[in-house]
Amino acid sequence: MTPRVSFPLPLSVRVNPILRYCSIVWLMLKRPFLLRRVRCHVLERVAGVPILVFPDVLNPVVFRSGAWLARVLADGATDRQPGGTGRALDMGTGSGVGAIFAARRGYQVVAVDLNPEAVRCARVNVLMNGFEERVQVRQGDLFAPVADEKFDLVLFNPPYFRGDPKDLLDLAWRSVDVLERFAAGLPSALTPGGQAWIVLSTDGEAPALLQALEQNGMAVRVIARRNLGNEIMSVYCAELA
Repeated sequence: MTPRVSFPLPLSVRVNPILRYCSIVWLMLKRPFLLRRVRCHVLERVAGVPILVFPDVLNPVVFRSGAWLARVLADGATDRQPGGTGRALDMGTGSGVGAIFAARRGYQVVAVDLNPEAVRCARVNVLMNGFEERVQVRQGDLFAPVADEKFDLVLFNPPYFRGDPKDLLDLAWRSVDVLERFAAGLPSALTPGGQAWIVLSTDGEAPALLQALEQNGMAVRVIARRNLGNEIMSVYCAELA
């Protein structure tokens, strides 16, 4: 049986305060260089895959979580192989990096984002990487664009912080209730045996989403973890209990 996550985050998931301080100082020193790749058109690469990022779209490389989730998928933690028939949903697709890496694994993919600029950006990246036959990009709020559809894999890199978004880019950072609404809608979007992969950080509202998943009948386990110094990122796999 899949083990459940305890709440709040397990004691083993704690950032070393000295390491956090040193990492934050290092990030502050890098900040002028990183900002050159934010709120502008920039071409990034994730595991050798070109990803164009628009000004109003979160940069998955600078902010790390999107690129890391894509790499975890590329590393083969699923049993899907190229040419497979599974369906995947990339929720909050942003630049489309998750959708593209799911397509590379053989999934037929639907990518969804509320941000119209993210939808445009993801469509460009899908075309640029030659996956227009495998990936559809739709605009809308959470599961609304895929009502009554089922998926074998759902990818989600959620907004980590509470609050009202200030602009289109901030949709990727802040939300009032997206975490709870995602958890409530997820069970009906999964096929029997389907999984959701969710990347969360020790920064932000990870315990709230994990608890909401459990309250909606999901069993959760960690499938990947990365200590970045100032934060620890984890990919959680959620399945119907």
